[in-house]
Amino acid sequence: MPTIEYFYSAHSAYAYLGAQKLAQMCSDYNCTLLHRPFYLSPVVEAAGAQPFGSRSQAHAEYFFGREIERWAEFRSADMIDFHPTHHDNPLTLPNGLIIAATEAGAPVDQLSYAILKAHWVDDADIADAATLAVLVTVLGLDADSLLTTALSEPIQALHTQYTQSAITRSVFGSPTYFLDGDMFYGQDRLEQMEFVLKKTVF
Repeated sequence: MPTIEYFYSAHSAYAYLGAQKLAQMCSDYNCTLLHRPFYLSPVVEAAGAQPFGSRSQAHAEYFFGREIERWAEFRSADMIDFHPTHHDNPLTLPNGLIIAATEAGAPVDQLSYAILKAHWVDDADIADAATLAVLVTVLGLDADSLLTTALSEPIQALHTQYTQSAITRSVFGSPTYFLDGDMFYGQDRLEQMEFVLKKTVF
């Protein structure tokens, strides 16, 4: 059974754009998907890229504007805004919630997608506990328990561990996938990863 390690941040536009394709591939090829949410900025900077705030306006407009627009159309993904109101809010709680759901054996794939979609389609504040509680409850889960666990020391230790692992493994940004240890950076590499899966599984 192939294993995909999924390194991303809970507010990542490109993780959102690739999420449905990733889910379809995992279903088609019976992959085990391991969620590895991380703090994005230190990973990007450790890889040698400029901090997001230091990049040129032209770079921002292209990679976080036009490219998102193109990929949203290609993936048939809804997107309300390329500049969500709460995009710069902390990732501690939403990333932690995804990790807590994983550790609890909850349906983390669905929760992760719900968080990404809420941010990019509904312009929701995913750093807000009340907002996240609604998403958790819709999935039939105990919101109070998971949200409390999300900020606990063991879960945040895993959050730090995943961030350090991303740095150690030279992850460039979000999302990055490791298929049985082989790195594919960016949701635009999902079709390449699928090509490998086809050769491996069939």
